[in-house]
Amino acid sequence: MVKAILGTKLGMTQIFDETGKAIPVTVIEAGPCVVVQKKTAENDGYNAIQVGFGEVKEQDLNKPLKGHFAKGQIKPLRYLKEFRVDDANAYNIGQEIKADVFSSGEWVDVTGLTKGKGFAGGIKRHGFHRGPMKHGSKYHRRPGSLGAKGPARVFLGRKLPGRLGREQVTVQKLLVVKVDPERNLLLVRGAIPGPKKSLVTIKSSVKA
Repeated sequence: MVKAILGTKLGMTQIFDETGKAIPVTVIEAGPCVVVQKKTAENDGYNAIQVGFGEVKEQDLNKPLKGHFAKGQIKPLRYLKEFRVDDANAYNIGQEIKADVFSSGEWVDVTGLTKGKGFAGGIKRHGFHRGPMKHGSKYHRRPGSLGAKGPARVFLGRKLPGRLGREQVTVQKLLVVKVDPERNLLLVRGAIPGPKKSLVTIKSSVKA
């Protein structure tokens, strides 16, 4: 069974261990995911399975996706993602992957999109210091001189105001504290990227 699953971040809480110590955990609704497609080395050059997650109305899909799901006789799903496996033939179209693929005590890597914060200045985006706040300085939160005297242009990569957040981030080596297979819940110690109800990918840790 593949050690990977898609889920939704529900939020954070805390639980207590046997000694009474509080453990901060993130609650993830993991799966159930459905195997939508198999890719083999003979046909595609590599072994992988494509899994789907999340309910969606059929009227919200375009024709190619409707045909893709109809081919496997699978109800429409909102998210699709591929996972590499050693043997794709070990899985069946329509097979479900649930939260019990993981167990308590395992280490996982969680990938998600960070919160989008829109257009931000240099102080918020890069941690720059502000200017003096005295009357008449007229320099408080602006970027200041760019120092491009000779070439008379702005060098690539310079830290300037711009879009902040909404980037893919992976937090590695998080501990699975508890698994609730009946409600498809994973309790992972620590924080994971993204706002509530955002899509996350949980895989076995590469550093464990």
